[in-house]
Amino acid sequence: MLATMNVRSLGYRTDLIFTAFDGQIVDRGHYLVIRSPANPTYYWGNYLLFSRPPQEGDYRTWRDLFAREIGGPPEVEHQTFGWDSPEGDEGVVQPFLQEGFRVVQSVVMASAQLRPPARPSTLVSIRALKSEAEWEQAIQNQVLCREPEFEETEYQVFRRRQMDLYRRMAESELGDWFGAFVGQRLVADLGIFKREGVGRFQSVETHPEFRRQGIGGTLVFEAGRQAMAKHDLDTLVIVAEEESSAARLYESVGFQPVEKQVGLEWWT
Repeated sequence: MLATMNVRSLGYRTDLIFTAFDGQIVDRGHYLVIRSPANPTYYWGNYLLFSRPPQEGDYRTWRDLFAREIGGPPEVEHQTFGWDSPEGDEGVVQPFLQEGFRVVQSVVMASAQLRPPARPSTLVSIRALKSEAEWEQAIQNQVLCREPEFEETEYQVFRRRQMDLYRRMAESELGDWFGAFVGQRLVADLGIFKREGVGRFQSVETHPEFRRQGIGGTLVFEAGRQAMAKHDLDTLVIVAEEESSAARLYESVGFQPVEKQVGLEWWT
């Protein structure tokens, strides 16, 4: 009988909040199969999470497992692997890198009490999204702020599916999607969703025309404050690239690094 995989990583454990709502989590003992059938092009919604970092000989084994558990071309045109190492151990990643994979290194940050940003924005008001028009603005802001390697049309499809998930979770009172508004115009947005007293942030994005004005920090602080009060949260969790401007912004409003998160990703 296979042992049940117990995920230590706060980052990956809170990632599973979303798959648990509208996906599939299959426990194979030494790895989990994470599937999001409603959003098959979501790389980090369709992946394998292993109990340990990659070792010698795992390159072919892991790729074969992915093809069997998640699928392969032409239906599935990516492969993503995570492993449960809060210490940030990379393991033996070189064979993957030689074949075009990219290492994703993130810092997991947590806070039990946020503090206001040093220079809060007085330009914006912060509130949870309600109307169809507000959700549409959030989708378009997320698409606009995508990484440059993602083609717009395909990303639009992915993001609409993902935002539909977040909206249904909000309607189920599992969290909210927040916007920073100048009048009725959304200029920044993010999500916070809960499980067992922990709130996990998602997709913090500020419109390029409104960056470096204190809006991002104001949004993170005020949305976090509202979410903690409304949903009776003890802890907030957010994940960012290591040593990034985003990580520094989160630290400025009270988040502290608590662990690391490492994975591998590849797509055609």
